[in-house]
Amino acid sequence: MIRVPERRLAVMRAELRKMPAFLRRDLLTEWSYRLAFVLDWGGLIVQALIFAAVQGIVDPSAIPSFEGRQASYLEFAAIGIALSSFMGIALARVYSVFRQEQVQGTLESLLLTPTAFTTMQLGSVAYDLLYVPIRTAIFFAFTTAALGTSFRWSGLGPALAVLVVFIPFVWGIGILAAAWTITFKRGTGVVGIFITLLTIGSGTYFPITVLPGWARSMAQLSPLAIALDAARGSLIGGADWAQVVPAVAILAPCALVSFFVGSVAFRAALSRERRRGTLGLY
Repeated sequence: MIRVPERRLAVMRAELRKMPAFLRRDLLTEWSYRLAFVLDWGGLIVQALIFAAVQGIVDPSAIPSFEGRQASYLEFAAIGIALSSFMGIALARVYSVFRQEQVQGTLESLLLTPTAFTTMQLGSVAYDLLYVPIRTAIFFAFTTAALGTSFRWSGLGPALAVLVVFIPFVWGIGILAAAWTITFKRGTGVVGIFITLLTIGSGTYFPITVLPGWARSMAQLSPLAIALDAARGSLIGGADWAQVVPAVAILAPCALVSFFVGSVAFRAALSRERRRGTLGLY
């Protein structure tokens, strides 16, 4: 007789074997739209070039130092661009996948398959979990080689630790956006407004010290601002593992709350639409 732990382990293995199918689906989908793929990279490079041009008119004394090292504006902005781009891609991916299934009329069929809800969630971001780190590393390499930025690569490990606890926070918001989309059928505008407010108000492109007092106090509580500060401390100032522990300790519960709220909202949205018989409508 199979013991319960062994049975659960077998179920987990069966679910994990489905992940390559999600990854292959998204890879083929992205590659089928080659122009969009090229424009994504082109937009990232153009963004870096714009901020390189802006660097000449920014007062260097306005840029904070990290672990005693004065950052250039481009180094400051490059980390903001990388992290905010990740957040935008991850958010869009989670809710757009479910929206696409809804529009194509395959959402109900997908939910009827013997696939765990968590597997669907993780599968929807499997491609980005591989693509975004590669994209970010190449972006930093480009700014270093072409624009003269200088990063402490010894701080890459601590910066990745910050990213690991920041990912579930973004993931939870994406699931919440998916719940909104399933319920109200349209969610792009709301998500776009949220991303804009969060990035502008979290010190992504300029120090939060330039914000008004009330906005500065709010910005300091933003998980994105906390993640940015820790990542900059690691990649610009060379902060070690011990120095990012406070940021990780703050981001971890934020990630748990975000993921929990998003999951509850998504399940509630599915239940509501099933009761109303409108799950497949768009």
